[in-house]
Amino acid sequence: MNATLFLLEKVAHATVGIHSAVPSSHPSAGIGLGTDRRGTGTLVSSDGLIITVNYMLMGAQQVSVTLTSGQELPAAIVAQDFTTNLALLKIDGHDLPFLQAVSSLECSLGQQIFMVSSLGGERRCADVGHITYLGPFDAAWEFVLERCICVTASALNIGLNGGPICNSRGQIVGVSYLNFADLNRAVLAIPGECFISSRDELLRHGKRVSVPSRLWLGVLSYTLREHVVIADVVPGSPGAKAGLRQGDVVLAADEREIRDRRTLYEAVNRHRPGETVTLKILRNNQVRSIPVTAIRVEDYLG
Repeated sequence: MNATLFLLEKVAHATVGIHSAVPSSHPSAGIGLGTDRRGTGTLVSSDGLIITVNYMLMGAQQVSVTLTSGQELPAAIVAQDFTTNLALLKIDGHDLPFLQAVSSLECSLGQQIFMVSSLGGERRCADVGHITYLGPFDAAWEFVLERCICVTASALNIGLNGGPICNSRGQIVGVSYLNFADLNRAVLAIPGECFISSRDELLRHGKRVSVPSRLWLGVLSYTLREHVVIADVVPGSPGAKAGLRQGDVVLAADEREIRDRRTLYEAVNRHRPGETVTLKILRNNQVRSIPVTAIRVEDYLG
């Protein structure tokens, strides 16, 4: 993509560096997110509305953003969506540069994109790549997207997450969520339609209220030869309280056979918060039945 200097400058000026301070007592600090978090956000309105990734803000007591001018401003958390992992911040301002979000349904495999990210403070970096995957995604930490975007990046240093993935018109088709080591899909992005469809709701309520909250057991898992294996259990989580352990193999959930991670997540989310999910697990060559109380993920990490 031969993006013009004007287009790159437009996108860069609409990005902000984010710095959030989280107390060490917050549960998110103990699961690898730490207490001093730095990321990227994108202005999506002229009066200072910013979109970023939610894990930047979990438990944050203080958030500041830095513009490309070097000006540092306090930011207020407006909304957090624990289902898509998007979040909104607000700074005081007017006539600020901003970008428009569009649906990834307009995108196609092989399409060229470019991204701009914060390197901390007012510093920015840009990179170009191609869309390599459009489709469902599930992660070890009980996170699911019905549709995601994976893109390549040519540089090893592609900046801090939370920044815009843009099309040739400088519109946001996705928000960078995770950097992979695999350069064939270097960046995972949350698609723009997740913001478009929920914007009014998030601004009105500070969260999604029209869809059920994602339920959570507090386990990390992987699929191995059509078996789901628990890789770790989050301290203090429902899974830990129920006695789940690293190495447990999940055979079934509520008598439904489990052969992959996504099926496990779907079985858990058939319940309401506080209801019991009965897991049949294999441990030390013995089959056990373990009831686990499913909770909303925001009840632990919010």
